[in-house]
Amino acid sequence: MFVADWMTRQVITADPQESVLHAMHVMRDRGIKHLPVVKDGKLVGVISDRDIKAYCPSKATALDVYEINYLLSKASVREAMGARLLTIAPDAPVEDAALMMLDENVGCLPVVAGETLAGIISDRDIFRALVDISGVRHGGHRICVIIADRPGTVKEVADIIRKHGFHLRGIMTSYEGVAAGSRRAVIRTTNESDFAPLRAELEKTYGSASIS
Repeated sequence: MFVADWMTRQVITADPQESVLHAMHVMRDRGIKHLPVVKDGKLVGVISDRDIKAYCPSKATALDVYEINYLLSKASVREAMGARLLTIAPDAPVEDAALMMLDENVGCLPVVAGETLAGIISDRDIFRALVDISGVRHGGHRICVIIADRPGTVKEVADIIRKHGFHLRGIMTSYEGVAAGSRRAVIRTTNESDFAPLRAELEKTYGSASIS
């Protein structure tokens, strides 16, 4: 799964000379939190609602809302947008985008093909990808087991599940919160078969099984 599969292609942009107030109104009216800033067809930055809040005068000042809006109408997007410009390619794995956004503490990444803005991927898009990968939207049973961190252990769990007539909707693994040499496997299944025999075998084989 790649960034191109999950990014928003119809991107609303801002000009660096536009006022901060205009950018703020665009984000509010469109229900978005980020605007790529484009000049002469080239991406030059990103302005976010967080940038605007940081640029606004402190609430401790004596300025009222009309005076603040006046100042924002005179300030340009270029002045308020973030100094760093982080981008990602459309053919990058979606998990690379998630890792970069987490490590860099940003809520979106402009997607750039060569010098062309191809789209934008946000934390909301990452959430959509996670929902799809996990299979949670399709319902079914969620099986969580701690397995040895060696080749073939995920297949061993999957083989038990398939033996009882269940289909696999999604498989994910994680090393968080488990002992060294182990990993957690989360498998979502679906079928109309009787779940009791599968539950019994899983609990017998994996004492740490959590099934819902």
